Order: sequence, then C-alpha cells, then structure tokens
Amino acid sequence: MTSTETDSFVAALRAQSQRYHDQHPFHIRMNDGRLSRRQIQGWVANRFYYQENIPRKDAAILANCPDREVRRRWIRRILDHDGTTSGEGGIEAWLRLGEAVGLTREEVRDERHVVPGVRFAVDAYVTFARTRPWVEAVASSLTELFAPDLMTERLAAFERFYSWIDRDGLAYFRARLDQAPRDAEYALEVVTERSRSNEEQDRAVAALSFKCDVLWSILDAIDRAYPE
Repeated sequence: MTSTETDSFVAALRAQSQRYHDQHPFHIRMNDGRLSRRQIQGWVANRFYYQENIPRKDAAILANCPDREVRRRWIRRILDHDGTTSGEGGIEAWLRLGEAVGLTREEVRDERHVVPGVRFAVDAYVTFARTRPWVEAVASSLTELFAPDLMTERLAAFERFYSWIDRDGLAYFRARLDQAPRDAEYALEVVTERSRSNEEQDRAVAALSFKCDVLWSILDAIDRAYPE
C-alpha cells in the first residue's frame, strides 16, 4: 500500500469523527451545563455498564489475536481499566465518579439504573469484538482518535458548570487525556498495517462506524430515560 493509499485510508477512518457521540444532543447539553443532577447521575450510572465491559471487549480481541507482539501491548488496556491492585484502574475511577455525583457504589455496581437500550448496545459491542476478525475489532476501538478533545471539553464543562460534583471524582477523565492518544496511535498502526486490500479497509471503516453507532445509541437510550 502506497503512502497516498494509506493517507486516504486514515482520512476515511478519521472522517467518522463526524458521527462521534460528542455531537449527540444529550452530550451537547452536558457540555453546555444544561443537565440536571438526575440526568448527570443517570449518565454516570448507565455509562458504568460500558466502562466495566471494556476489559471484556479487549479480552475478546486478545483471545482472537494470533500475534504475540500485539497481545503484549494490547493487554495494557485491560490493566488500565481493571488496575493491577485493589483501588486502581479506570473502573475504580468511574465508581469514584459515581460517588462524586451522589450515587453509592452499590447502586452503580448492581446496575439497577441501567436501561435496556444501553445494555443492548454495550452487549452488541462485546459480541462484535468476540465474533468479528480481530483487526476489525481493533478498528472499532479507533473512536479513541476523537476522545482527547472530548475529554478536554468534558472536564472543563464539569468543572465550570457542575460545581456540586467533587473534583476528585473527575480523575477518570484526566487519566484518559494521556491514555486515549497512546491507545489510538497504536491501534491505528495495527489497523493500517493489516488492512491492505480495499475490502479490508472498507471493513475497518465499517467497524469504526459501528462503534460510533454503539456510542450514539447509548446516549439515545439515556436521553429517553432521563428527559429534560
């Protein structure tokens, strides 16, 4: 694949940013400071179901990946979310966010607030990672290309508009400012190296499009469950 062809492929992947969930009406209202306490709590509680399933998605990619070098690097994602000891990792950080917005750990962890649409979308994403070729599953993770800007804006919005939230609970967002670019850079390298034919590239773009649909559907479901 020539450099021009690679550039065209990467551009097609990056073009999916136009479908990213930062443009969802619920997310726009969040960043504008127009969500109620109940809506913020509903978003945090439902989004936890996505967060706790990320390591399962990444474990599915590892299980399907025959390349040892890729597995050695990809496993870091699981450790980032699960942590290596008690009290560490992205899942723990999200539980602390739940506490910061006024939820108990128990009600976040037992999924009592998770609505069917969120559960369906997240489960579909995990199933995709388990059943599709591993390179396509890696491609689906490339929404992380668009995440740093989102995290920066979200962190600023929370600090500016939602003063009732304990600032210590925002550690998850701060950590992702560094983790997401690192993860996206390597995932993009994997996808571009292993998607050589037009058909493979089309499937990679379709996988990323699917992930955008998953994230959008999650917000659709939350928006319906917690109306203004």
